Amino acid sequence: MDPAAIGTRLASSAVAPLIKKLFVADGPGAGLVDRPVRVSRLVSFMGEKRTFTERDMRKLTTELIKRALKEAGPYDPPLPDDEQQLVAETLMHTLHVLGELEMDDVQAVRLGPAGLAWLLRKEARRPLFLSADALHFHNALLEVACLHILNFFTQRSTFVARTLVTQSQQLSDLVARVDLLIERTPAQSAEDAGFEWRYARHIEHKHGLLTIYGIDLNQSREWPLGAAYLSLETTRTERPATGTGLPDGGGGDSHAQGVWQVHSQPIERALAAHDRLLLRGVAGSGKTTLVQWLAVTAARQDTGDGRHYLLGRVPFVLPLRTLIRNTGPGAVLPTPDRFLAAVGCPLAGMQPGGWAERVLSAGRALVLVDGIDEVPAQERERTRRWLHELLGVFPGNLWLVTSRPSAVREDWLDAEGFTELALSPMSRSDVAQFISRWHTAAGADASLERALLTAIRTKQELARLATNPLMCGLICALHRERRGYLPHGRKDLYDAALWMLLERRDRERDLPSAPDGIQLTREPQIQLLQKLAYWMIRNGRSEMSEGVAVALIDDALAAMPYVAEQGTAQEICRHLLLRSGLLREPGPAALDFIHRTFQDYLGAKAAVEERDFGLLVNNAHLDQWEDVIRMAVAHARKDERADLLTALLDRGDRRGALLSAACLEDATELDPAVRARVKEHTAALLPPQDHQVMGDLIEVGPIVLGLLPGPDELTAEEARRVVQTASLIGTDAAIPVLARFRDHPDVDVRQQLVWAWHRLDTAVFAEEVIAHLDETGVYYTVTNRRELDTLRALGGRARIQVSASFTPEELTAGLITERVTHLWLEHEPEYGVEWLGTLPNLVRVTVERTLLTGPQEIRQAVPEHVEVVRTR
Repeated sequence: MDPAAIGTRLASSAVAPLIKKLFVADGPGAGLVDRPVRVSRLVSFMGEKRTFTERDMRKLTTELIKRALKEAGPYDPPLPDDEQQLVAETLMHTLHVLGELEMDDVQAVRLGPAGLAWLLRKEARRPLFLSADALHFHNALLEVACLHILNFFTQRSTFVARTLVTQSQQLSDLVARVDLLIERTPAQSAEDAGFEWRYARHIEHKHGLLTIYGIDLNQSREWPLGAAYLSLETTRTERPATGTGLPDGGGGDSHAQGVWQVHSQPIERALAAHDRLLLRGVAGSGKTTLVQWLAVTAARQDTGDGRHYLLGRVPFVLPLRTLIRNTGPGAVLPTPDRFLAAVGCPLAGMQPGGWAERVLSAGRALVLVDGIDEVPAQERERTRRWLHELLGVFPGNLWLVTSRPSAVREDWLDAEGFTELALSPMSRSDVAQFISRWHTAAGADASLERALLTAIRTKQELARLATNPLMCGLICALHRERRGYLPHGRKDLYDAALWMLLERRDRERDLPSAPDGIQLTREPQIQLLQKLAYWMIRNGRSEMSEGVAVALIDDALAAMPYVAEQGTAQEICRHLLLRSGLLREPGPAALDFIHRTFQDYLGAKAAVEERDFGLLVNNAHLDQWEDVIRMAVAHARKDERADLLTALLDRGDRRGALLSAACLEDATELDPAVRARVKEHTAALLPPQDHQVMGDLIEVGPIVLGLLPGPDELTAEEARRVVQTASLIGTDAAIPVLARFRDHPDVDVRQQLVWAWHRLDTAVFAEEVIAHLDETGVYYTVTNRRELDTLRALGGRARIQVSASFTPEELTAGLITERVTHLWLEHEPEYGVEWLGTLPNLVRVTVERTLLTGPQEIRQAVPEHVEVVRTR
């Protein structure tokens, strides 16, 4: 007999009585008091109710094998005699894993017998010294045993009641989603529905791949967006209506109203709470990647993990640089009927008449307006009026507008009801996750990944560079290429990247030395590219027509005879486009740089070589010149650097002072008197008097940490802003600064300290700050398992803010359940909320208003005296 088919010959009467002995007797009631009912609590060979010994287990498995062999008959035994006892021992150890499973019976039943058998084999971690037949026999018997184990669970008196609770919660969630979908998807014509299906497939195809620069500096690669997308944190600065802004007014009524608060949350959750968002982020921070991810997620209707705000949405991706290019300067920006044509969508001519207007009128659109900063300054007011008109005619849709931090003033879209968010620098865990994904995608050696992670943890200057996906990608590529050696500063990093792109690309791809008849070394390529970059910067452009590029190159060739003899300006331009790796064609007869950062770097080099320092200083108030000025300081000679920084200070405005401070990081050699003057001007802005100054200081970076004042002689509000500033700078160098505030009497200051935890080293911050805080009124935020375990090691806390997705088993194991009195749920709970019943001293549960799980579901899981509320 085939040993794998043994299960088909085993009757229930031969198996069920044996399997039943593995479990304790079923008790009365619905089993809803002690939740979750783990499998490990039901077995008879572990815990306080132990009634089964190892000897009994051995007898049981031996008898099971004996009965199986009997059913097989004497003429075709599936197992040799000498292997029967070995299989019995192996099966005993596999079934013993039941006592270690951290899941409840409902979850086990969901797995099914094959899934449970696989899990037991996986968790047994026991080498199987069995022949092929014996192994098949063991696995077949195990699956039969699992079938009867699960049947036993379903017959327990507690199972039906618990299943009904779980199913009712799932049903409530489903009803809420269906109601929302019905609300957002009114009756459609077959023509509209068919077109939307085709359009969704187009969005998936166009935006479903993410280009990652730096996987290989010789070429860019594309990852599937789902695997490459990295969710980043955002910060929101707001004035709470009353009290401290804590979910239950945690600090009491003694705190002054009108205090600015900074809240952190993943961008996906922010979109659930606000239907109009202006998102600011520095170059390379992931704004455009987020736009792609939202468009594809909406097209696929992937509404899991709390993304119910995308139900029934139709995405419109509107890169402003493309709209301006296709409509022309001063022209009217597109109305909805021309959205698809304006971005070059090949389906534009097929859309049903009035379709886009019907989508927007029904409030079903997800409108993604990308790149305010890439619009020339003189065009931005026209863009704002265009948004104003669209919002007035088509209310109720979901809008996201992206920009660099200072491209538009702070209240630019306030009148339209937009909430402003800023993308935070990547946290330590974000950086680690990116590095891991990068090395996996590149097929790089795991030892390189470990070495780079160690370097970023131990070298502060390197950690300061690894703050966004672009910089992380370059660092990964250079680290692999240079076998562990990395440049120390941003300028050196880009120098190395350009050297690899411009000199090694074709050579290492085994291309002919001059595939198009043109062979340029690195230096002339840089000279030509920086002229193109500087023209774009001076003219406030992020792209240029090919005709302008050819004209600029033609002007330069007179002074470059070695280049001129190799081809015409048109041919040289095409060579740079095809071979440099720095230029691309975003549209017909148009050119831009693969990333704005390279444009700024090369443009700054041109400005220094042409000694245009006055032009730099005169444009210091414009956001698109900020990185250019910082790179110019890095490129300049010592005396030029001093003159440029002095001129920035002599502007006499806050922007000049902060920008000069930011430049110090790139000033490798500088007159000490000039350095001291820069620090003096920056210190005059401290403590920050409003959140705008605070945001500017955060942009300056780690150099500000040494200038921030301690808690003495600061008001509570000033202390909060100092803590917020230090924590949002986001490097471990902030920990000593934050530790000075750990004994502060103001609850909001202490709360801000806790909210900073996830950006910094978990263990060090816990030792230096968390362990010393007065707990009164403070919610302790947990965003990952390590923080949960660290709080437990510190003795637990009474108020817990759950800001990530945990399983019930993780929470009940990580929390000291007897200590928890207040719980704040920021994330959609996994596997329901029955586990709340394990918190015996719970008095209040606060649930975010953006979650589908609400007070009604939680009320069913907690005693009557527990207060359950939603946030405002």
